[in-house]
Amino acid sequence: MKRAVLGLAAVGLMFGGAVAAVASPAEGGIPHLESTGVEFSGGYYKLNRPGVNHGAFEWWGRITDTIAGDSHNVYVEVQVQGHDWVRYYGKQRSSVRLHQSNWDGAQRYISRAKLRVCRDRGTLRPDNCAPLETFTHDWDRG
Repeated sequence: MKRAVLGLAAVGLMFGGAVAAVASPAEGGIPHLESTGVEFSGGYYKLNRPGVNHGAFEWWGRITDTIAGDSHNVYVEVQVQGHDWVRYYGKQRSSVRLHQSNWDGAQRYISRAKLRVCRDRGTLRPDNCAPLETFTHDWDRG
């Protein structure tokens, strides 16, 4: 009887691990992003599975104003599933750690997100931004 129970427990753990692997979020590191006056480092992201944290694109990182004397602020800009860009500002002359979640309330999950960092140069001059990073996951394939 003990062997049968242990055998069933082992099978249950094996299948539980397989299900958890399929249902786990898409995650990874965000590369070091840099442009004149702005730097984003230590970045990490998760595309949460449906039903977890609103199925959000969750991200972390440190944004730094690398030219302290230019009087310009820096920001991270994020866009999910074709919606508008959302900005998260850093602080002039310093470094700020950010952790945010972006999602659309009408959807169960996010499968595509874009992120970039920029230096805000005001209204008369265009902002300078690091190259755009895109994160995707096909939830139908696991």
